[in-house]
Amino acid sequence: MKNTSNKFRPIKAYKNVEFLNSPAARNIRILSEMMEPADRLRRHKIRDLVVFFGSARTPSPEKAKAEFNIIKNKLNNSHTNHHKLKTELEFAQTQLKMSEYYAAAEELSYKLTKWFKHVAKSDRHLVICSGGGPGIMEAANKGAKKAKGLSMGLNISLPMEQFPNPYIDKELSFEFHYFFIRKFWFLYLSKCIVAFPGGFGTLDEFFEVLTLIQTGKTKKHMPIILFGSEYWNEVINFNKLLKWGTISKEDLNLFKIYDDVDEAFEHIKKEITKYYLKSIKYSKDF
Repeated sequence: MKNTSNKFRPIKAYKNVEFLNSPAARNIRILSEMMEPADRLRRHKIRDLVVFFGSARTPSPEKAKAEFNIIKNKLNNSHTNHHKLKTELEFAQTQLKMSEYYAAAEELSYKLTKWFKHVAKSDRHLVICSGGGPGIMEAANKGAKKAKGLSMGLNISLPMEQFPNPYIDKELSFEFHYFFIRKFWFLYLSKCIVAFPGGFGTLDEFFEVLTLIQTGKTKKHMPIILFGSEYWNEVINFNKLLKWGTISKEDLNLFKIYDDVDEAFEHIKKEITKYYLKSIKYSKDF
């Protein structure tokens, strides 16, 4: 019998980590980020999402209040750096205001998840989904878990690491490298988008969804909610877009703005029931 111990055996291409992480294998990585989530979601019977967008920087009310009190005490007990501390206190006050949106996102997610559980079918689930990180995303997942429902997160690898928040079900926690694939999964299964105050990322996601609906690239009915009129009307002047002729009057009907959790909940429930749950009866408790 021949000794084969010194014979060279090349590594298989699909096990070659160096190759898989190289520019030459980019198409394989992209395809993986399409196919692996599809397989996992199919196994968990998830075809319908309500997606929450919003700032990763929004603190919880508890955290915002604690930070405000710390700075306030420093200002009251300090004889120097008054200007700096006053500036910090003003920012802390803004964060307190922003934390109200955290509470609202948690409450809306909680209400929706309780309703989802009531109208669930054996072959599919309505699920709250967020971008998987902290802030508003955490609040959405927290509300879903508080209601003892499924909680999904589509995270993204960033230079400054964004780790999944602790309220996502492990089997529904996804990590993406490519923003455009992550956006695909947000939109593909979404039956409603809820955008809370946020920065560049939230604005990017919101406007891309609007563009796809406006141009007819997505045909399904998908209500879009902007929560927080004070923020959105200050940050984006939709009427000026209309004035300058860069959008049509009808485009303003592509989204609704709400400040009240119960009103937003009733609108979402009505729209999803009308277009996706027509045959399902539910009690007056909901």
